Amino acid sequence: MKREQTDVLIVGAGPAGLAAAVELKKLGAGKVTVVDREPEAGGTPRLCHHVGFGIRDLHRVYAGPQYARRNVAQAAASGAIIRPATTITGWGNGRTLTYSSPDGLGEIKAQAILLATGVRERPRTARLVPGKRVQGVFTTGSLQRFVDQYQLPVGHRAVIVGAELVSLSAFMTLKKAGLDVAMMTTELPQHQIYFPYVPMKWLTMDLLNRVPVRPLSRVTRIFGRKRVEGVEIRRLDTGEVETAACDAVVFTGDWIPEYEMARSGELTLDGGTRGPQVDGQFRTSRTGVFAAGNLLHGAETADMCALEGRSAAQSIHDFLQNGRWPAASLPIQCAAPIQWAAPNRVTAGEKAGELAFYVGEFRQNALVEVRQGGKVLYGQRYGRLRPNHVMRLRGDWAAGIDFGGAPLEIGLAR
Repeated sequence: MKREQTDVLIVGAGPAGLAAAVELKKLGAGKVTVVDREPEAGGTPRLCHHVGFGIRDLHRVYAGPQYARRNVAQAAASGAIIRPATTITGWGNGRTLTYSSPDGLGEIKAQAILLATGVRERPRTARLVPGKRVQGVFTTGSLQRFVDQYQLPVGHRAVIVGAELVSLSAFMTLKKAGLDVAMMTTELPQHQIYFPYVPMKWLTMDLLNRVPVRPLSRVTRIFGRKRVEGVEIRRLDTGEVETAACDAVVFTGDWIPEYEMARSGELTLDGGTRGPQVDGQFRTSRTGVFAAGNLLHGAETADMCALEGRSAAQSIHDFLQNGRWPAASLPIQCAAPIQWAAPNRVTAGEKAGELAFYVGEFRQNALVEVRQGGKVLYGQRYGRLRPNHVMRLRGDWAAGIDFGGAPLEIGLAR
C-alpha cells in the first residue's frame, strides 16, 4: 500500500472543493491534494450544458462545462494536486484516509481534511414509486449524462417530477434533446421555480408558459413493460387520479447529502440537513476535519458553493497556523415549518455570520426567530418564504447567547 502525506486533503473536486484549493494555495497552506471518485474533475457543472454558472464567484456567465474547466484550470495553476478516479474507502488513525485508484491502494495522511462531496437526488426507488424496472426513468444527473456526456437517446415525451430550480435544468436538457415535456408535478401548492440570474429569466418564463404544472400532485405509478409508457398521478387534495402518456420520467430535487464519508468517519450528523454538523467556521465534530458546499445543504447553486469553499479555506488555514479547535459549541434545532439550518452549531467567541435555512411550506409575511430556552434572541421578517429555496438570516442573530444554557432554536414566531 502506498503511503503519502499532504497538508490539506480535499475530498470532492466540485465547485466548493476546487475553490477551497485555490484559496488555500493563495494563503500559503502548503501541499493541497484534491481527490474525486469521478474520472474527471469539475463536479456536477461539467454535466450541465446550459448557462447560469459563475455569476457570484467569477462575475461572469458560463455554461456548466466551461465553468467546470475554468475551476479545474485555476486549481491546477495554483499548484494544487488534482487526482480524479480516486475513491476514498475509509478512515485510518487520526486524519488518515485510505483510497483506491487506477494505481492501486494507498493512504493519505493530512494535517487537515475538507469534505466537499456534494449531494445527490433521490431516485425513483427511494421515493417508493411502484412499477416495473423499465427504461426511461432518470434523475436530473443521469439524464444529463445520457444526453450531454454519452449522446444517447432518452425518448420523445417526458414528465418531470418536481417543480424547483433543478427541474428547470432538467427541462433545458430535455429541450436540447428534442423532447416534448408533457407536464411537471409538485406535491406543494405551487411551483418553486424562481429567477436565480437575469440571463435565465427568459428560460424560466418559456418553461412556465409552455409546460403545465400539476400542483398538489404525486406520481404514484409508472406504467410500461420494457420502457416507460405512462404515469399515474394522484391529487393530494381530492384523491383524483389521472394518467399521462410519456416514455421518459425525470425525478428532480429531493436532495440527500453524499454523507458516507462523514458517517464512516463518525462525524456527528445533523438531523435536518442529514450532512455533518458544522459551526460557522465549517468545523465538524472531528478535530481537523471541515465540511463545505452542498454536503451541508441541498442544494445551493454552484457559485454559492464555491464562495463557501473559499470561506472554509480561511478556516482551514487558521487551523494549520494555530492548531486551535473549540472544545464545545451549541447546536441549533429547527421548529417546523423550518426543516434545516446551516451552520447548525454556534461556537462561543466567534462571529456567527449568515444562517441559511430551508422551509417546507409557503408562508407570507413571516417572522423568523432565533430562540434559547423560550427567550427570543433575534427576529427577521420575510415577505415570502418558499420551499426548495435557501433563505438567509442576516444580522447579529447570535448576540445574547448563553453558551452554558439550552440549545438554540430557529422557527417562526409563536
